[in-house]
Amino acid sequence: MIYHLFYEWLYQSFQANEGSYLVKALNVFQYVTFRTAYASVTALLISLIFGKKVIASLRNWNIGQQIREEGPQAHMAKKGTPTMGGVLIIGSVLISTLLWARLSNLYVWVIILATLFFAVIGFLDDYSKVAKQRSLGLTGKQKLAAQLAIALGVWAVLYATNFTTYLPDYSWNVNIPFFKATDDPDPATSVSYIYPLLYLPFIILVLLGTSNAVNLTDGLDGLAISITFIAMAALTAFTYVTGDARFARYLGLVHRPEVAELTVFCGAMAGASLGFLWYNAPPAEVFMGDVGSLAIGGAIGTIGVLTKQEFILLMVGGVFVIEALSVMLQVSFFKITKRRFGIGRRLFKMTPLHHHFEMQGWKESKVVFRFLILAILFALLSLSTLKLR
Repeated sequence: MIYHLFYEWLYQSFQANEGSYLVKALNVFQYVTFRTAYASVTALLISLIFGKKVIASLRNWNIGQQIREEGPQAHMAKKGTPTMGGVLIIGSVLISTLLWARLSNLYVWVIILATLFFAVIGFLDDYSKVAKQRSLGLTGKQKLAAQLAIALGVWAVLYATNFTTYLPDYSWNVNIPFFKATDDPDPATSVSYIYPLLYLPFIILVLLGTSNAVNLTDGLDGLAISITFIAMAALTAFTYVTGDARFARYLGLVHRPEVAELTVFCGAMAGASLGFLWYNAPPAEVFMGDVGSLAIGGAIGTIGVLTKQEFILLMVGGVFVIEALSVMLQVSFFKITKRRFGIGRRLFKMTPLHHHFEMQGWKESKVVFRFLILAILFALLSLSTLKLR
């Protein structure tokens, strides 16, 4: 909105007036770096300014956190803490993106709608928990079915671009880190090109995997949102260099100018994460709930798909991946040992993994900070792939 008002309307309408320094200054609104910085600040300020009001409203509506009875007993003190604070994160991100992004860009609307739809799933799940006053919301099948529908929608939009003349075609090749040859988008010469129908399961895996991984990580005060900030900061860099012709050429990346505007969204998510962390830092005044975690995970996955950085998400969100893998390993090991020995055994004292370390005697704050250190290391490793090819 601001881009269209100050650059496309005011600047381009009055740029002939060379004597006006004010008009010349409006030229800065065309640069995605400028708008990304201010999108971050805008989202941060919205979160900080309206955070107290949102928390007070959630408390007045008796929207409190329900705690798993089998979880660490120290968590029982958190029962009743306002949840569904993810509406603050998503609201800040969407408002900031609508203000600072170029709204004529298709990918901006894809990421906005995908994030919003994942937030709706989380909202329904959280509402179900509050209404039933227990820690279980929607069933696993219900959530997976809804997430699958969103993934199909994202794929359908990208597939439709191949049949339009005014939209850039989506590239159906798989970009693998460290291998420059996989960056070739030309179907005739690419070694990693797969057909759109074969790409569909890949998109489903990425979106469902990331949304549920973030959801599993959201179990300690400040954990998920601080790791989200690190991951989104790294994705901001990836998105920018992919959309910038100079950096893409220098780093040997496929230049995709249409994804440049997604940098604004990534910056807004990073800013909103810091703003929410102000209230979610231990001891948390509010929890994001599934409305926040599913939306954040869905946004991260969609960004990866749109920028052709799906595999890099394994490193950008390394902590999210570890948390999800711990649950998968725990369930698989329990089922295998129960079938073979008649008694199910566990690899970890409790999953997701952060609860295992709590059960080992680590304080909650220590788990959060050590996982945050890991997240920073993973982000640095992911950024190194830009040069190591």
